[in-house]
Amino acid sequence: MSFNRIDIDRWGRKPYFEHYMKESKCTYSITVNLNITTLLNMIRNKNVKLYPVFIYMVSRVINLYTEFRTSFNDKRQLGYWDEMSPSYTIFHKEDHTFSVTWTDYSNDFSLFYKRYLRDLEQFGNKKGLWSRGELPANTFSISFLPWVSFTGFNLNLYNDAEYLLPIITGGKYFSVGEEVFLPVSLQVHHAVCDGYHVSIFVNDLQKLVDSCEEWLI
Repeated sequence: MSFNRIDIDRWGRKPYFEHYMKESKCTYSITVNLNITTLLNMIRNKNVKLYPVFIYMVSRVINLYTEFRTSFNDKRQLGYWDEMSPSYTIFHKEDHTFSVTWTDYSNDFSLFYKRYLRDLEQFGNKKGLWSRGELPANTFSISFLPWVSFTGFNLNLYNDAEYLLPIITGGKYFSVGEEVFLPVSLQVHHAVCDGYHVSIFVNDLQKLVDSCEEWLI
């Protein structure tokens, strides 16, 4: 997958990038509750799993915007990937550990779901932090905490604030009256993402949930 270098001197975001990478290194997170009432009913009717559906929706939004695909490559060059695939955690019930694997992204849900099931069958029972070996460079991180609902979630990365890609965490869904909500946390680096971009992510994710009958086939 192609990595497109950014010419910082011609980049409109240069002053913001340099400020939040040098003077005020800053990552931040936001947690929202997605209304998944319709989606959950659809999932049950289709007999599919929530976790890969969640991974797909997040991946689809990430791939719409370069701000969420901007990072350093292995030569520490700044740029953005044409497309990114999700890396995600798989929980091992027998010893309460987890492993990280990934699935190649496709905008077509049915194809992505087939790939997910294939990868889960091949790598789901493999122990160790990295069940599939080294992650491709064009992956971003998703995890899920199905045991607890939360109102806030924050990761503290001690890497000199140079990890620019988003990190997404889902929690245990809960009911309020007849509606069902899923807590979702998004963590980003302020050097590449402002509040506007976070708002786009949240709103687009909710739109995908609301339009699930159009793509969850």
